[in-house]
Amino acid sequence: MGGPRQRCVLGALLVHVGREVTIDQLTGYLWNEDPPRTARSVIQVQVSHLRRLLPGRIATTSGGYVLEVDPESVDLHRFRRLRDEAARADSAEAVEFLDRALKCWRGIPFSGVGSDYLDDSVVRPIREERWTAIISWASHALELERHSDVVARLTSLSSEEPFSERLHEFLITALWKSSGRAKALSVYEDFRRRLADELGVDPGHELLSLHSRILQEDVSPQGDVEPAEESVPDFRIRNDLPRDLPDFTGRGEALENLEDFSRGDDGRAKICVITDSGGAGKTTTAVHFGYEMADRYPDGQIFIDLYGYTSNKEPLDPASALGSLLRAVGIEPETVPESLAERSALWRATLRGRRVLLILDNAFSHAQVSPLLPSSSGTLTLITTRNELVGLSGARFLSLGMFDDDSSLELLRLILGDARVDSELDGAREVVRFCGGLPLALRVIAGRMAGRPKWTFAHVIRRLVEQNRTFRELAVEGQSVEVAIDLSFQSLNPTQRRAFLLLGLMVGNVIELSGAAALFDTSVEDADDTLQELVGVCLLEEPQEDVYRAHDLIRAFALDRALAEFGHEEADRIKVRLSGFYLETAQRAAELLGPRVQERSEVSFSRYRVELSSRREAEEWFSLHQENLADAIEYFASRDHGEEAWRLADAVWRFYAVRGQMGLLVTSHERVLQISERQGNRRGRAVTLIGLGIAYYISGRFEESLRLLGEARTILEELGDGRGVIRALANLGMVYERMGRFADSASAIKEVLRYAEELCNPKVEALQWGNLAVLQQSLGEYKEALASAERAILISQGEQEGEIRARAKRVMGEAHTCLGNTDSAFQELDEAMELSSHLQLVGNRIYVHNSRGIAHRAAGRFDEAVREHGRALALAETSGDRSGDAEILTDLGITQVEAARYEEAREGLDRALELAVERGERYIEARASLALGGIPGPFVDPGRARDLLEESVRIFEDLELPEAEAARRRLQALDADPGPDVVSAF
Repeated sequence: MGGPRQRCVLGALLVHVGREVTIDQLTGYLWNEDPPRTARSVIQVQVSHLRRLLPGRIATTSGGYVLEVDPESVDLHRFRRLRDEAARADSAEAVEFLDRALKCWRGIPFSGVGSDYLDDSVVRPIREERWTAIISWASHALELERHSDVVARLTSLSSEEPFSERLHEFLITALWKSSGRAKALSVYEDFRRRLADELGVDPGHELLSLHSRILQEDVSPQGDVEPAEESVPDFRIRNDLPRDLPDFTGRGEALENLEDFSRGDDGRAKICVITDSGGAGKTTTAVHFGYEMADRYPDGQIFIDLYGYTSNKEPLDPASALGSLLRAVGIEPETVPESLAERSALWRATLRGRRVLLILDNAFSHAQVSPLLPSSSGTLTLITTRNELVGLSGARFLSLGMFDDDSSLELLRLILGDARVDSELDGAREVVRFCGGLPLALRVIAGRMAGRPKWTFAHVIRRLVEQNRTFRELAVEGQSVEVAIDLSFQSLNPTQRRAFLLLGLMVGNVIELSGAAALFDTSVEDADDTLQELVGVCLLEEPQEDVYRAHDLIRAFALDRALAEFGHEEADRIKVRLSGFYLETAQRAAELLGPRVQERSEVSFSRYRVELSSRREAEEWFSLHQENLADAIEYFASRDHGEEAWRLADAVWRFYAVRGQMGLLVTSHERVLQISERQGNRRGRAVTLIGLGIAYYISGRFEESLRLLGEARTILEELGDGRGVIRALANLGMVYERMGRFADSASAIKEVLRYAEELCNPKVEALQWGNLAVLQQSLGEYKEALASAERAILISQGEQEGEIRARAKRVMGEAHTCLGNTDSAFQELDEAMELSSHLQLVGNRIYVHNSRGIAHRAAGRFDEAVREHGRALALAETSGDRSGDAEILTDLGITQVEAARYEEAREGLDRALELAVERGERYIEARASLALGGIPGPFVDPGRARDLLEESVRIFEDLELPEAEAARRRLQALDADPGPDVVSAF
């Protein structure tokens, strides 16, 4: 093994064996919250070393890594399996299982590696599992009267946990039973003094009771260290649970988590906090679980509503709650103490030794629930709340989340019947989408429909979308989505309320810290605090770190209140401020993705700026905000901010294009084109036409692309905008090249170079020399292509240099392949792949894989060639960039023909030809036809082969390309020797 970092990474993968460990997790484990800028690279290096030690075991995922090994080969997972076996066994077998489990422990996990975050989030919980197993072992061993074994094991361990009352309780009991009371009392006194001197507390009730019995020599024959209190009156067993809903559904995973948590006895009272927003079904889930687990808690299932978020009621104070609870279990009213502390102590004593399920419903705060919590190991307390209850240590937290579509439809079916839902399934799904998986909203709608059998789902949707009717439709007697949200809203302080209302005005569906700072017009630090507070009261979700969103209905509530609070004019100013922030940031991010012709807008909308310094950071920002940016474009356009609309659309086009988001690219540009035309903004129109032209080019609509780019060029020439003309010409050259019109493409590129030289723009020059190299490669001018690619690299500079070099190296590799220099070809292509992977140039990676396939084919390595072509197609499918599919399929088919895999070649080339014709890629159409026509019969009918070859000759001659001669020779060869399968047409 390598150093501490490598051991930390391996340890993390082993802890989560078979599950993804994200880069963000590993970063936190290694560096807390202050990672170096090179953190990702450092992790990649460590994983690379580990892969050499564990070949074939570490897989890369979209977000991190997964280690695939047998869990039984990992101490931790073997320990857990044996511990779980013990939980299902009787005491004699349990002791054996736990003995074997505890032998898996050899020191402290992750010793000497990692960070405080790793210790808190991973190491501490794992060590807690060990102590729970030790306590469980000791409990079973005492039951079997193996007192000496308990003394031997716990004596050495007591120094590791000097303040563990449960461990010392078992140790003292074992000493008492095996060695007499003198030794037991001595250990008790040492422990009592340690608690007093270092913590300032006395031993708990269990140890005090044990101490008293030792002094009295009250030896229980069964060694029971936890008898029920004799002083407690008769306990009244009761079930206070509200009615369990017959149509309960959708919470299978939550119920499984609760059941897993409730199993076993670790010597502690169990507490689980169930959180989420109002209407998520927290109470329903807790009550349903109570009914399912009633047999496990034979001493009672107790329910109390604490009124934390109840209309027209103040939260129940803990003293009153304890009074109700004590009387419920049999304490006479006149004997209930007055003080909160005394009531809390009596409550804990009353439940000592009992197996009770307690549901504290609708809790408001930690201070409200803390005095109500039992301490007996046989109890399980479920707390439902809209508040995180920060400070409630030792509790398990369970956030329910919203229903998925299947669970939502199942709820509708249970209430309305299968026939009614299935007869109008699309309408039911639309209702489900409108409710966003909020169970209360679904129940309200289903309840209204159940009482109105003639209502259809289409009718319900019409009523829901009518202006100002949404919340009226989501209310029936005793249930209202608006009231549920309002109760949370009323609990906010003024700062939180203002932030919540502003979130109702946000553009898009999510917001992160920088956007929130712009929206709130405050610092990032203050925005962070406020957002976390709103998450804490379940009015906001944090689906990923520092990224926030609200449920659609909560946002609708916030928007209604915001418009009432701020007015429409101020609300518009706020939305313009946030949309302007997106415009400014998008323009700066766009400059990191490639050379830009249009200059930034000089208008400043926000005092807060996002610092972006690399292409990767820019792509991550665009990826997170792509929906927000589309909404900001629409907002600008809808408010006649035409200048801002076209500038924002122009800033995002490259990202949309790279990620294959053609829908967003086309709709945003078409929307902007409308307002530019209406306002007579010719520059905005021209720039938007270029963006649309690019979208149509990627989609294979070449003629439309040429028309739009040509119109843009004309407008920009009339405006005297040389930079804009460069952009129009460069894209025209790209479209001509894909269509096989290489002469027109060369003419456009050379004109761009002339403009760039006049404007002294080396960024554009470098890019166009690279494009010229691609064109020369297609024309068979391989030495000229090498020279142009080298010139592109020489001219490139700054952030752009890596991207230009990656593309140029790919072309150089292709040229060397065609010149017969395969060693040089692979050297250039390997560098191109390394750069493309580092810079996340997905499109270039696709073509590098394909070019490596061609190079392997030239070297006679057909299996490797087919694999590389396949990787290119797989990456294209994953990324959504399918613009090169016809070309790659053609090259794959040619490889398969040379490998004599004719059946596979025919199928692939047929698909390539179909795509090329569909997209108007005439050069690729001719290449595919030539390859198909060369496949021998009976795989391709000679008659069809002749037609294909004739078409390839015609296209190549049309395009004035040298491949025409090769196509003619193949056609002549076919005519000279048609073969036995050819039937004469005459």
